[in-house]
Amino acid sequence: MGVVEVGPGLGDLTNKLLGFWDVLAFEVDTDLRPHLEKRFQKELSIGRFEIRFGDVMEEWREKRSLIPRPYVLVSNLPYYVATAIILKALKDPMCHSLVVMVQKEVAEKFCARSGESDFSALSVITESYGESELLFEVPPQAFEPAPKVTSAVFRVVKHHGEVAEGLEELLRLAFSAPRKKVLKNLASGYETSRLKEAFGALNLKEEARAHELETSHYHRLLKILNKGGNHNGREEQIK
Repeated sequence: MGVVEVGPGLGDLTNKLLGFWDVLAFEVDTDLRPHLEKRFQKELSIGRFEIRFGDVMEEWREKRSLIPRPYVLVSNLPYYVATAIILKALKDPMCHSLVVMVQKEVAEKFCARSGESDFSALSVITESYGESELLFEVPPQAFEPAPKVTSAVFRVVKHHGEVAEGLEELLRLAFSAPRKKVLKNLASGYETSRLKEAFGALNLKEEARAHELETSHYHRLLKILNKGGNHNGREEQIK
C-alpha cells in the first residue's frame, strides 16, 4: 500500500510518514523544491520518496488514478481546495482510504449521519463510497501563524469503487434549499407526480427535509427516477 501526500509544505508530516512508508508527494509551490530536495536527499536517492511539482487536480484530469496501485491519501489540505480534492480521491479507484485535516465545519459535513443537521450532499457521497470517522479537532494555536478557524482530522475507508451516474446531480437538487421539503427541491429537476410516486414506493414522507433521508434512500430514489427519464437538471459542483 502506497502513501500519497498532497501539499507536503516544509516536510514535517512527510518526515513522519517516511518513518513507516514510501511516499509520493504532490506540491504546487515550486519555491519549496530546494528545501524539500535538500531535506529528503537520502530518501529521494534511494527511491523511498518522490516529489511531483504541480497541481494534483491536473493529474486527476489527465488520468483516473494518481498511481497504478492502491494507496492512502494523507494531507493537511488547504481549505480552498479541500472539498474538490477529497471528492477526487473518493472517486479514484486506487485510493483505498484517506486521512486529511480540513476546516472543522467541512469535516463535519463529510462525516455527518442521516438526521444530523450537518448531513449534506457531501455526507451522502462519502457514505456511498465507504465509512467516515471524525478523529479529532486541532485548535488554531497549534499553527503558526494561527488561523481564525478550528481544524479537524477525519478518515474515510472506502468499500465501494463506484456510485451510480447522476447521484451528485440528484443530491445537488435535494440539498439546494436544506430548510425546504426535499420533494420541492427535487421538483426543479423531476416531475412532481413522478417524485410523489417514488416517495410512496419508498414509504418516504413528502414533508421530509433532505437531511432526514438516509443514503440508501437517495440511491433508491435515483434508481426509480432514472427509469422515468424525465430529469431536467444541470450539473453544478456539490457543496
